[in-house]
Amino acid sequence: MTNFRAFRIHQDDAGYRAGIETMDTDALSPGEVLVKAEWSSVNYKDALAGTGKGKILRIFPLNGGIDVAGTVVASTSPAFKEGDKVLATGSGLSETRDGGYGEYVRLPAEWTVALPTSLTTREAMIIGTAGFTAALALLRMTDNRQTPALGPIAITGATGGVGMLGIDIFSRAGYEVHAISGKADRFDFLRMLGASECVDRHRLAFSGKPMDSAKYGGLLDNVGGTTLAGFLPLISPYGNAAICGLAGSPELSTTVMPFIIRGVSVLGVASAGTARDIRDEVWNRLSGEWRPRHLDAICTREVALEDVTGVFGTMLEGGSFGRTVVRVGS
Repeated sequence: MTNFRAFRIHQDDAGYRAGIETMDTDALSPGEVLVKAEWSSVNYKDALAGTGKGKILRIFPLNGGIDVAGTVVASTSPAFKEGDKVLATGSGLSETRDGGYGEYVRLPAEWTVALPTSLTTREAMIIGTAGFTAALALLRMTDNRQTPALGPIAITGATGGVGMLGIDIFSRAGYEVHAISGKADRFDFLRMLGASECVDRHRLAFSGKPMDSAKYGGLLDNVGGTTLAGFLPLISPYGNAAICGLAGSPELSTTVMPFIIRGVSVLGVASAGTARDIRDEVWNRLSGEWRPRHLDAICTREVALEDVTGVFGTMLEGGSFGRTVVRVGS
């Protein structure tokens, strides 16, 4: 038994509350691999969970943080031994089991991923769920015959974590990327990441027609709603729209025309419950041919565990830019 600090979330007769507490490792969720956490990150789901503004946790209390990377200190699984560097993203963290906002976390071996040798634990958390989601989208698209020859990839919500890492990853994979963002003052930054063109979302003028001239080979959408509906008629024959967010709206009003005339495919991207074999493939790509080239630039903020709540409000108000990593270990 070891005492440690954690950002713990409660909901009981006293209401919804969260903050730094001291607990012991015996109180952690069960699992075969005990990890001394070094880094985590802040994702939109973390902000919702930490403030109570979204129904993320399914049981209480739990430690927050859907991402974690650190060093194994004990293991009953033959797949991992003391001293191994590991990571985990999604997989029930901060939903059904204690997450990465604690100096220790206990993980099931099934969802523990060996840290690729080309990445540090900090770099893995800059990538985190956001980069994993973008890379999973690219994997799904390429599995469905997406190629650079089909045309540029439009990425909406381009100044968020998924958007920035998506620009870096897709351009690294050989795609022309058009970044869609309402933050025109960030366009030079997005071009530095690899965007060949930046479009102000406030100036988007969709025709409203069920079909329009094909302009994009594919789409990585973080927004949903009218933005997603507007882009679907612009996708080239047999291009793919990978859907991973709802920053604008969860609703979608469209026609079947892009699907039955051009063969456009809509691919859902649900990173949290990704099967283990696919998860390993994505991390292999992220540490190899899809490794983002601008991680230090994409990481725009680093906070200590006790300061994580200061990030939540800005993120929920749409004011975040890039990735925030959380320094969990001492």
